[in-house]
Amino acid sequence: MDPELPVVRLCGEGMQAEAEGRAEAARELFQQAWDIAADDYEACIAAHYLARHQTSTEETLRWNQECLDRADRVADERVREFYPSLYLNMAHAYRRLGRPALAHHYFQRAAERVCEAPGGRHDRHDAAHDPRDHCAHQGQYGDWNRFAIAEGLRATVDAVPADVSDAPKLPGAARPQPLDAEVDGRIRELVASWCVRADLKALGLTLPAYLGYLGTEADRVRLRSALHMVHAARWLPTDEQTELGAVIGATAL
Repeated sequence: MDPELPVVRLCGEGMQAEAEGRAEAARELFQQAWDIAADDYEACIAAHYLARHQTSTEETLRWNQECLDRADRVADERVREFYPSLYLNMAHAYRRLGRPALAHHYFQRAAERVCEAPGGRHDRHDAAHDPRDHCAHQGQYGDWNRFAIAEGLRATVDAVPADVSDAPKLPGAARPQPLDAEVDGRIRELVASWCVRADLKALGLTLPAYLGYLGTEADRVRLRSALHMVHAARWLPTDEQTELGAVIGATAL
């Protein structure tokens, strides 16, 4: 975003006010940005920040939808990086409104675009040559997006069959597959043990891949590789070493 744009400058001042705990001042600055927005691009930016300062979930959803609609109208490279967080915000709003199927749909849309977020650069191999095609994950903001999306997908996946009639259909590619429930539970137990023992090496290798698991083949390979590295190092107690080997060997992973 061009920091010289008046809308961007006002939103930057609003973010500073947020950081200083001046919520009302922040909202006024974001409202000013909305009022002077000259086109859909500027309106998209202002709506994003205004959505954070609404007093009801319904109004939050309305402003998030406004932001998404404006981005769709822009439809060029200026808004490409916005989409993961735009879909994520829509998902959170629908989840708070008790619409888990729609929330799950938007978590999936966010997962489809996660590599476009700032901090997740495109570093792709040709999928025709490498079926494990994936983007490199760089930066804390990129990881934050992945973790939030993965958490949302896990929390809403069971609701989809019960409330699928009003959920839009995903275009194109097959839907990502969540981690098998049994395997997920076993990994959680291992992670819990490592937390108790403060095994920072095992946690450091495993948590980014586990918390950011979005259900793609690339995510499965990434998680399996991280677990394999911990297992190969052989620094775990015997019982954990055995259990980790069994998890790695599970057909569901």
